[in-house]
Amino acid sequence: MTVRQDVHSADIPVLCQSCEARHRGVCGALDSDQLVGLAKTSSKHRVEPGIELIGDAETVDSFSNVLSGVVKLTKSLSDGRQQIVGLQFAPDFLGRPFKVESAINAEAATAVSLCSFPKAAIERMMKESPELEHRMLKQTLNELDEAREWMVTLGRKTASEKVASFLLLIARNIDPTVDLTAKSATFDLPMTRADIADFLGLTIETVSRQLTRLRTDSVIRIENNRHVTVDSLGRLERRSGA
Repeated sequence: MTVRQDVHSADIPVLCQSCEARHRGVCGALDSDQLVGLAKTSSKHRVEPGIELIGDAETVDSFSNVLSGVVKLTKSLSDGRQQIVGLQFAPDFLGRPFKVESAINAEAATAVSLCSFPKAAIERMMKESPELEHRMLKQTLNELDEAREWMVTLGRKTASEKVASFLLLIARNIDPTVDLTAKSATFDLPMTRADIADFLGLTIETVSRQLTRLRTDSVIRIENNRHVTVDSLGRLERRSGA
């Protein structure tokens, strides 16, 4: 891929120039020299669905930016049971700085593209760059706000509103190249109905029933059991109870 060189990209590493997530992700806080330093130790790679990215209680030696795809976060109990506790999309940061071990499992829910870099490099840069530390704090606080919003979804919304909220979450986040002001969306469901049910605290039958209801009411269209089209995100948002 050829990237046009201009005054805005001439000093940016080739690895970073075509990155859709760079400006909105944590790397957006780095200047060209810092990007060059990080790029020397970074690597882009693709992970297939179902592959574990981080294991619970696993020693953390690297972090990643999600460039595309969906990452499923789970917590495990001592008897082996798991609960899906969150999803990550581009340009989310995968990993927990300044912690020796991971406290969560991360798995590729879809094919995922990642840009990975050593833990030591990003932690050193955080100490040297107030802008990067600020960007990391801001992203962490955004994740906290999203977690609180999802607590409301799980605790107070009806089954119909939960499924609509899930679809809205996917529609707004799954493709980092889509205009955030778009009024419609098309996407493939990134999880099985069993995983969606686990994430929403519902049964598989209830999830299927609510998807059918949304389709019958022409809020969504579904092809091949997983390809979803939303002609009006505003209408889906109203069905989500927002």
